Amino acid sequence: MFNCDAIRRRKVTVRWMKEVRRGYSPKDHLEFGKSEKEKMKRAAEEIYYFLNRGYDIKSCTTYVGNHHLLSERQRLALLRSMVPGELLDERMRKEIPQNTSMDKVYIDGFNTIITLEVAFSKCLLVQGMDTAIRDLAGLRGTYRIVDKTKMAIDGILNALDRLKVREAVFYLDRPVSNSGRLKQYILQLSEEYNTGVQVEVINDVDRTLYDREGVITSDAVILDKSRSWYNLNRFIIQDSLPEAWIYDVFEN
Repeated sequence: MFNCDAIRRRKVTVRWMKEVRRGYSPKDHLEFGKSEKEKMKRAAEEIYYFLNRGYDIKSCTTYVGNHHLLSERQRLALLRSMVPGELLDERMRKEIPQNTSMDKVYIDGFNTIITLEVAFSKCLLVQGMDTAIRDLAGLRGTYRIVDKTKMAIDGILNALDRLKVREAVFYLDRPVSNSGRLKQYILQLSEEYNTGVQVEVINDVDRTLYDREGVITSDAVILDKSRSWYNLNRFIIQDSLPEAWIYDVFEN
């Protein structure tokens, strides 16, 4: 288990870093509170029914969301949580068991780091039916390094060391702002760890990760097209971030 307090105390010299709560939305405690839970659960069950009969997830989420008068954020949470049964079985078959030592992994950089930034911010995350943990931050091509970035990267690197990963390749999307700065920051922090780290800034991260073994992401399309994947964020959060806010629509 890594020491979160030590991560927070370590000096940071990144001048563009800003303190923020990544993924914060002031209505989340109402929209994802106890009073809304039964409605969200009924909506999820209905979406799952339609998914397993061949309906597109966006279409059925819109239809069910309209019926239950769900907010846009509630709909997004359901969209990122639901998986049709056939795809769910295949994803779970390809998931590498927790605590498995791995030789080399390929990391969907922004996807993984942003989710952990939200976790360290104690803001809303959703756990999908496939047990992958996803954020609702929706940065859409804009990204800034913030105070939680260091915590997220240190958390990843510490976990990779514990899993005895020999080499990790981070892929960052070139079109996203500050991808070059984030690359240098990852490389700087990686000098304190044993895992060998490469960072590549490329135009199409998704396609690069298709058909790979040892992929680290929560992106649904990549999970379906990869050959195997590791649920690293779930490993980190369950092990060392008990205060993280994980919303599971099917949990009582």
